[in-house]
Amino acid sequence: MVVTGRAVLLAGVLTVAVAFSGSLGPWAAAAAVAVLVVLVVLDVLLAASPRALRLSRAGDTSLRLGDTAAVEVTVANPTRRRLRGTVRDAWPPSANVEPRVRPLRVDAGERRRVGTTLTPTRRGDARAAGVTVRSLGPLRLAGRQRTLSAPWTVRVLPPFHSRRHLPGKLSRLRELEGQHTAMVRGQGSEFDSLRDYVPGDDVRSIDWRASARNDGVVVRTWRPERDRRILIVLDTGRTSAGRVGDTPRLDHAMDAALLLAALAGKAGDRVDFLAYDRRVRAQVKAAGKGSQVHRIVEAMAPLEAELLESDPAGMASAILTAQGRARSLVVLLTDLNAAALEEGLLPRVAALTARHLLLVAAVQDPAVTAMAAGRDDSAAVYRAAAAERTLAERRRVTAELRRFGVEVVDAEPEHIAPALADAYINLKAQGRL
Repeated sequence: MVVTGRAVLLAGVLTVAVAFSGSLGPWAAAAAVAVLVVLVVLDVLLAASPRALRLSRAGDTSLRLGDTAAVEVTVANPTRRRLRGTVRDAWPPSANVEPRVRPLRVDAGERRRVGTTLTPTRRGDARAAGVTVRSLGPLRLAGRQRTLSAPWTVRVLPPFHSRRHLPGKLSRLRELEGQHTAMVRGQGSEFDSLRDYVPGDDVRSIDWRASARNDGVVVRTWRPERDRRILIVLDTGRTSAGRVGDTPRLDHAMDAALLLAALAGKAGDRVDFLAYDRRVRAQVKAAGKGSQVHRIVEAMAPLEAELLESDPAGMASAILTAQGRARSLVVLLTDLNAAALEEGLLPRVAALTARHLLLVAAVQDPAVTAMAAGRDDSAAVYRAAAAERTLAERRRVTAELRRFGVEVVDAEPEHIAPALADAYINLKAQGRL
């Protein structure tokens, strides 16, 4: 049972009336209380029962972070009484629901749709907590209230801000293919097609057997090899929880991984995905050539950084198991933390590079670089010394990885995605995939 502001206002009016009743005060007070109780009880009894309502949902089931989703609740009233009151569709606070409460009026035997908009501020699955219906009596003094179950889940996907770089990177890939068609066969290229010889073509590209079957000279053209295998590994351990700017390092890594997956899919390569810390958190296996971005985005959505150290031995084993004997480009998105890498990844780099081409990508914190330039006072100098030591350790770890033949991309958040895409294109141009 609920009591509205009208009941409080009526109680106040009756109190004032009793105060001016004079000698009839005790009897007036008893009568006022009796009237108020009778009216409230009568209003509750005449209110439609929320328990009898039937709820159903419809609307969006996924959206990208920063977008808005629309979800509808259909309220069916099978009773013989008209429902007057309010309805509140409850979601987690991060869903930013609008409006929070709506007036509701459903006649007997009818149904009404109540719309809600969600603008989530966090990735993952936002689940409806329930629908609270408040049914008021004809006098609107009191009523009944009940929270009904109406399950619905909206998956909030990573935003993919780096999508704006995709056209430019695809243009570079097309230029790369154009360059290869004018070159002779080399490492990292495969046969494309035959065409007529034109002055200026390399004579080594002439196909003499095809020329003998035709009236003119025919040359072979080549293009970068396709159908290469790429494994994107996302480290979801403790270091990925650190915030770079206002965003966790994990989210920056996701954005870079999505751009690489989209680019490699357009280039005709097979892209697999693995999220790991001490166990496999998410995995996507390429079903064939082409873009796997939509599947990878779905797998990334519920991922959160785990506040524990990653298991490098388990990660290396998972990588070798996932790719089998086929040589692949393994892109590991982690942090160049000297202590973690020296005790974890570095001892296992040789086993990985013996079978795969390893590329390590890390997000650099611009605040550390800015701190290293501080010389305003003694405190700033001490902070600058600490920042310089951190940067020196990152450079040392980078040099150590490159000594093992590992490609390293270390860039600030706004540059990590395009830098990783450029590294992939350069490896393709060099024929190393």
